[in-house]
Amino acid sequence: MTQPPAGGDTGTSGDPNPQPPPPTGGVPPGPAPAAGPQAYPSDTPPRKRPAVLIASLVLAAAVLLCGGGGTAAFLALRDSEDGQGAKEPQVAVDGFLKAVYQERDPGKAATFVCSASRDDEKIATKVAEVQKYVTQYQNPRFRWPTPTVDNQTGDRATVSARVTMTTADEKVAEQALRFTVVRKTGWWVCEVG
Repeated sequence: MTQPPAGGDTGTSGDPNPQPPPPTGGVPPGPAPAAGPQAYPSDTPPRKRPAVLIASLVLAAAVLLCGGGGTAAFLALRDSEDGQGAKEPQVAVDGFLKAVYQERDPGKAATFVCSASRDDEKIATKVAEVQKYVTQYQNPRFRWPTPTVDNQTGDRATVSARVTMTTADEKVAEQALRFTVVRKTGWWVCEVG
């Protein structure tokens, strides 16, 4: 009987640490792929999660409804009138005329305009136009009689006013204006024609 050579060699080669041959199927060495889904032990049924799914759907719907409701409330209230408005339609028109023609203050004029028609740029343009008259003419003064309500139906009124400009050198100019005024929290100028 022959004994194996010393050093633990099995006789296949002279290498003391033999390596296995490389794989021939083109698959890299590594752990074997899983055999498929694990089966549940026969004594425990699979866990069902419909309660978790339903709770998640209800929570998502609540978040969407609250977020949508909050957005709708913001959009509805952003155009609400700031302040009280005037007590009468002609008072709203008179305040607007004073702010534009005498005080030449676009910010104050805007406080008499309804939110749907409030355009700061247009108001500032009108005030700039009046300011231009002030620089072109000698000491112009603007006056008007108390505005007249021509027609009023419910929460809408038509008000007219005649603005007169007189100068120190006795020049006179008149402009007839017609206002549409609406009542919300008070009376507001919404259109000037």
